[in-house]
Amino acid sequence: MSIFDKIFGTYSDRELKRIRPIADKVMALEDDMAKLSDAELKAKTPEFKERLKNGETLDDLLPEAFAVMREASWRVLGMKHFYVQVIGGIILHQGRIAEMKTGEGKTLVSTLPAYLNALTGDGVHIVTVNDYLAKRDSEWMGKVYRYLGMSVGLIIHELDNGERREAYAADITYGTNNELGFDYLRDNMVVHKEEMVQRGHNYAVVDEVDSILIDEARTPLIISGMGEDANDLYRVADMFVKRLKKVVVTEHDDKQLDEDVDADYIVDEKAKTAMLTEQGIKKAEQGFGIENLSDPENMKLQHHINQALQANGVMHRDQQYVVQDGEVMIVDEFTGRIMPGRRYSDGLHQAIEAKEGVKIENESKTLATITFQNFFRLYNKLSGMTGTALTEEEEFQHIYKLDVVAVPTNKPVIRKDLHDVVFKTEKGKFMAVIKQIQECNAKGQPVLVGTVNVDKSEILSALLKRAGIKHEVLNAKYHAKEAEIVAQAGKKGAVTIATNMAGRGTDINLGGNAEYMAKHEMARQGFTDELIAEATGFGDTDDEDIINARKVFTELNDKFKAQIKPEQDEVRELGGLYIIGTERHESRRIDNQLRGRAGRQGDPGVSQFFLSLDDDLMRIFGSDKVKSMVDALGLEEDEPIQAKMLTNAIENAQKNLESRNFDSRKHVLQYDEVMNEQRKIIYAQRQMVLDGEDISGTIKNMMESAIDSALDDYIGISEIPEDWNIRAITEFANQYLNAQGEFKIPEEDMETITKADVKDMLMELGNKRYESQEEVFGENMRELERVLMLRVVDTLWMDHLDEMEHVKREIGLRAYGQHDPVLEYRNVGSELYENMLDSIKKDTVRYVLSAMPRVKIEREQVAKPLDTGGDGSLGNTPKRAKKEPGRNDPCPCGSGKKYKNCCGKNK
Repeated sequence: MSIFDKIFGTYSDRELKRIRPIADKVMALEDDMAKLSDAELKAKTPEFKERLKNGETLDDLLPEAFAVMREASWRVLGMKHFYVQVIGGIILHQGRIAEMKTGEGKTLVSTLPAYLNALTGDGVHIVTVNDYLAKRDSEWMGKVYRYLGMSVGLIIHELDNGERREAYAADITYGTNNELGFDYLRDNMVVHKEEMVQRGHNYAVVDEVDSILIDEARTPLIISGMGEDANDLYRVADMFVKRLKKVVVTEHDDKQLDEDVDADYIVDEKAKTAMLTEQGIKKAEQGFGIENLSDPENMKLQHHINQALQANGVMHRDQQYVVQDGEVMIVDEFTGRIMPGRRYSDGLHQAIEAKEGVKIENESKTLATITFQNFFRLYNKLSGMTGTALTEEEEFQHIYKLDVVAVPTNKPVIRKDLHDVVFKTEKGKFMAVIKQIQECNAKGQPVLVGTVNVDKSEILSALLKRAGIKHEVLNAKYHAKEAEIVAQAGKKGAVTIATNMAGRGTDINLGGNAEYMAKHEMARQGFTDELIAEATGFGDTDDEDIINARKVFTELNDKFKAQIKPEQDEVRELGGLYIIGTERHESRRIDNQLRGRAGRQGDPGVSQFFLSLDDDLMRIFGSDKVKSMVDALGLEEDEPIQAKMLTNAIENAQKNLESRNFDSRKHVLQYDEVMNEQRKIIYAQRQMVLDGEDISGTIKNMMESAIDSALDDYIGISEIPEDWNIRAITEFANQYLNAQGEFKIPEEDMETITKADVKDMLMELGNKRYESQEEVFGENMRELERVLMLRVVDTLWMDHLDEMEHVKREIGLRAYGQHDPVLEYRNVGSELYENMLDSIKKDTVRYVLSAMPRVKIEREQVAKPLDTGGDGSLGNTPKRAKKEPGRNDPCPCGSGKKYKNCCGKNK
């Protein structure tokens, strides 16, 4: 803590002084609200809306609206917001991040700003990390909203467009970050406005805000279509790389980076990169029979070799990914969970599939993409809550303009956070961890052990088995019973190994969790999984089976609560939950999340980290000075090292890595900023087309612009007709204006004709053809223009995304020429963007002027981005399918896949 903070208090302390008077006003209204009848309390919602219309602001209404929500929550759920929860709600309403410790009731806190901001009628989105939490919270808290006359929506994976539209139209909508982001992208691919599901981005409350806005910031949301099949090249590249000799280096091994190093490729653990040496390049050129691997014509091969190097040198099974049922599944490095449906981009996933010998899926083509950073910056007001945010305060402020305010706990935290103990070797560290677990286990104190990856959790599990200690393992391989394992981690004598504990969403109760004991008993009595899920749900129902199941659950829950009460007291006497961290994570925030699993709501607890100089963090990011000092001490491997210098070295290593990761996310954002500006313009223009009934004026402007551009290319500034490219102008007229050979410059005019005369001739031809089209299509002309323009924009935007991805991949090489890669990317991107806009004008005019009505339009042709059947006739007007598509035809659902690989897979 700085001297300034000691004298004046931290930033959070100073902000809380400003917030407390508002919270005091809310609490002062408690008795007044309690006196209101149900009808009077419910009538407050329309009253607030009327007051907003009459000029009051949300800030004016806050004390009363929060007080109404507190009373409604008490009447409906039997829960009333604590004073600190009201403070949390005020921080969220102000568009900030509230750091609230685990177990402080963040779900209930979010109801306060959600209710207040929903009064405007513009919608509120409450964002969670998974479908289960979104469903649970929408049903649970939804009871209170509905009591006060608010509608509640839920966005989960299996909904159709109609259900999604209805959910987004609600006053308050719960959903996951993935679903909200993908819906935004899909909305910007529709052809008709009524197909859109979202209605804007007014205000969002993001739960586990650090997980969503920091940890997932580097992973863009991508909607893909079927790309090319390059499976053989992935296998060949993998076989080549597996025969190469590698050397692994860290920052301390610079001597190994000499040109004379006897290796074919170098893996840099710190930078997480793998690259060929001169020796390796020669082997590649010999092996593939090419003269120069760096030639542009060998770019594709070079890319596949680079991805194979990354897959074999940097990506490790049971750390970054696992293989299940013949499929490569990504493991979230921050939560330890599997991320179903997510794939590494740019061919890396296929390279890993080749490495592991499983089926290689085809490459995909990007149809639309956005990062979470840019998606959440679309909101007019953004706020978030989490147990750990202060360590990333700079990033929240820099990228999202969000400040972080730490909210005090309802009860004091009495957990003991012991100093780290450091050992010379990993073996010595694990011996000490097992010894500590045995000590706790002997007296019955529950232990939760945190590991950084699947690999380490299985090593520790094997050691515990050898020691005869019964335990549970929770990692990406055994995630099915996740909630139950976490819930019972506080039972007397329990030992639980978990790979990361970020955002698990389940409280660890000392003595055990009565809810899960009740569920287990219901399963034993023969209740189905569906009924047990409904028994703990909060949705309204008339179903007798569900009503009965809820009654049974309530009885069993009360019974087990009474049963575990003595055990709870006993575990408290033993010191509460003992947290053991077996390695420092890349981020101090994740370490704090592990610590935060103990000591919730005033419970006792202990936390301690056991580290070694072999840990990745110390090995890669620690200093040589520390290692040489420890070697000089001559300690045994199981003898702990306690030195202030070592503690500082660990903290500095983490800060360095956090800074590096922040830079990496900033780097991603800098590149995406270029795309984001272009995306905003394209999507805004798309929206104008969707909203507008008549774009005929736009089409005519496009025609004039396309003609001007063509004349600049083929005539330029020359005033001498002999220098003009008349043939190219004629081809332009035939191809883009559908002139059908009518464009001719009479021989006798060649000496006197000007550029302006040629433009007038082309404009006259274009307008004549346009009038002809209006006669042919009649009242359908406006629809034709809209559909064709959207199809052209979408098709060229997809191609542009592909081009920009290729540019980004290769632009880094320009740094060697002392050029700023981001600036170069911006310049090249701007040029490509201008070319795309030019193509949009030309192609839109071409299709509008050459389209012909078709009696029978098949749905398969509609699915193509832009199919005019080769004859310029319109193949894009949405119609219902007349027949089942062929197996190799595009799928009617519009996914971009072949029918046999999509909807026709099971036929």
